Amino acid sequence: SYHGMNYERLNRPEALHWPCPAADHPGTPILHTAKFAHPDGLGIFNPIEWKPPAEVPDAEYPFVLTTGRILWHWHTGSMTRRSATLDNEVPTGWIEINPEDAKALGIKDKETVRAITRRGAVDVPARVTKDIMKGVMFMPFHFAECAANILTNNALDPIAKIPEFKACAVKVEKITEA
Repeated sequence: SYHGMNYERLNRPEALHWPCPAADHPGTPILHTAKFAHPDGLGIFNPIEWKPPAEVPDAEYPFVLTTGRILWHWHTGSMTRRSATLDNEVPTGWIEINPEDAKALGIKDKETVRAITRRGAVDVPARVTKDIMKGVMFMPFHFAECAANILTNNALDPIAKIPEFKACAVKVEKITEA
């Protein structure tokens, strides 16, 4: 599945996607378009019942906060933030807020706001964008100066036994003190 990949092809500006089984193969940007990698070509799916996260929005914390990665940094940024190029590209974090939610909260784009959960508070610049769903907010977790993981919930998933860092209830407020 890697036979067609070499440094010369990987160094070109266009992406080369795995699997790439031969030197003349273009790569595979989308897997399983015709069949799955199972002997009969069919996929094996097991339905599960959806369960809400341990903490859901309520009257006090009315939004869902989710956290994640961005293209320019890796995990806590302990390595990528040492790169002047990458750190100049994205020097700090933000919280994405849907325009309708921002309007209701009186928040403007690029304004520093306070994101608050049951575990703490973080002051962070707002990014008002249609790219985030109404009722949901997103923060990248690479930035110590606005550390999203201070806010997240470490309740364990009952099946996977991993912390639920990706969903918790949050409120966002304008910072009014001088």
